[in-house]
Amino acid sequence: MNSQQADIGMIGLAVMGQNLALNIADHGYTIAVYNRHAEKMKDFISQCEKNEPSSSRLLGAETLEELAGKLKRPRKIILLVKAGEATDKTIDSLLPYLEAGDIVIDGGNANWMDTIRREKDLNAKGLRFIGSGVSGGETGARFGPSLMPGGSAEAWAELAPIWNAVAAKVDAQTGVPLPGAAPGKPVEGGVPCTAHIGPNGAGHYVKMVHNGIEYIDMQLICEAYWLLKNLLGLESDAIGKVFQAWNQGELSSYLIEITGDILLQPDPAGEGYFVDKVLDTAGQKGTGLWTATSALELGVPANSIAEAVFARCLSALKDERVEASKVLQGPEAKMEKDQARLVAAIRDALYSSKICAYAQGFQLMAEAQKVYGWSLDFGTLAQIWRGGCIIRAKFLQKITDAYAIDPNLKNLMLDPYFRDALHSGQNHWREVVSLAVLNGIPTPAFSSALAYFDGYRSARLPANLLQAQRDYFGAHTYERIDQPRGQFFHLDWPAENRPQLKA
Repeated sequence: MNSQQADIGMIGLAVMGQNLALNIADHGYTIAVYNRHAEKMKDFISQCEKNEPSSSRLLGAETLEELAGKLKRPRKIILLVKAGEATDKTIDSLLPYLEAGDIVIDGGNANWMDTIRREKDLNAKGLRFIGSGVSGGETGARFGPSLMPGGSAEAWAELAPIWNAVAAKVDAQTGVPLPGAAPGKPVEGGVPCTAHIGPNGAGHYVKMVHNGIEYIDMQLICEAYWLLKNLLGLESDAIGKVFQAWNQGELSSYLIEITGDILLQPDPAGEGYFVDKVLDTAGQKGTGLWTATSALELGVPANSIAEAVFARCLSALKDERVEASKVLQGPEAKMEKDQARLVAAIRDALYSSKICAYAQGFQLMAEAQKVYGWSLDFGTLAQIWRGGCIIRAKFLQKITDAYAIDPNLKNLMLDPYFRDALHSGQNHWREVVSLAVLNGIPTPAFSSALAYFDGYRSARLPANLLQAQRDYFGAHTYERIDQPRGQFFHLDWPAENRPQLKA
């Protein structure tokens, strides 16, 4: 083979890198692969030669110089390395072997501000940069992820044929994911779950919000499971069957599907069910925190997403919670007798809360685009999340439809379909949250989503008193309902001095 045969390069051969490289090779592209530990690269190539039909399209490189030498011009090189400093160091090490017009693609979970900086720095050197979200875990990377690339339109045009080929595919009419591929046999037809998101950091920002939505989606499911367990006394296998039934309806999604599988899994190390033996603490890698922080910085009420992050933080306090359980008293949960009715109520509460969670995520992206100068197509974002990614769901087709009807939709809850779903489900939703509170069962995600719904639909909130308080102690001024918006006033406090109105 000559030094120009590879269509694209890959740096980083952890699980995601290996699987994405094989996916690319399956689709007829030759890919040169490099890992900073050369032995890992050699082992990967060796194993692929034994087991993978597409192994002839994998070219190993022991150095970055060799990698660059194996690539067609303009070079396209994917980075799947640890986000942050490791990414910067990898780029710096690669720079001596690149030429003007080459494209570096960061497929990690990078912070969007780092992506903006990196693109600016590389553009100044005549290079192009794409920050692409990659969602779907190792299975998605192998057989079809959801891909969210951000960068210049020109750079995207170079990468698009490969990204369109390897992305997950959904049915053009229904949006339902097409059956998974097999090694060497990629999915034929369908609509690829990728699109150009926007310039610089847009792709990584959207991937971050996707992960923030993933946090709240998972937390809501966990709360539904916990309510079924503690209000109905159901065993894990019975709850698993409930989730399997839910997966046949409007809640149909990857996360609901795997939840059913998990709950039905016997414990391989003993009696009972696997989930009952898993420690009740949850880790996090930072993207949920970034989403909540961005919402706070932009002044967007993504309270449910933040609650999902806080729920993980609280779960991590395992030792403290065990001690507190011996000291702090609460009500004893009372078992409900009408199982069918409560199961239906929890289902409605879960769906209603899910609508609010996604509304918060899309509202956050709508505000971010104003700040960062992007122009996001929200219908397209929902489309590319229909397959490949962790939050893929039947529900996303409804979001696609909502933005097709009104591209300027201010909030998902205002779309007729979602409005009607909230109206029909809210009585059950309120009942479930009330039962949780009365029985001392924590449901921060259900409760915060309901508070968001009630706050958003309120023409008046108690912030009038808050404005007055701020003016009293800090002379921060206030607005009046009988004066035009944007006109501010101040009172000379305290009130007993008969304050005068001052504009």
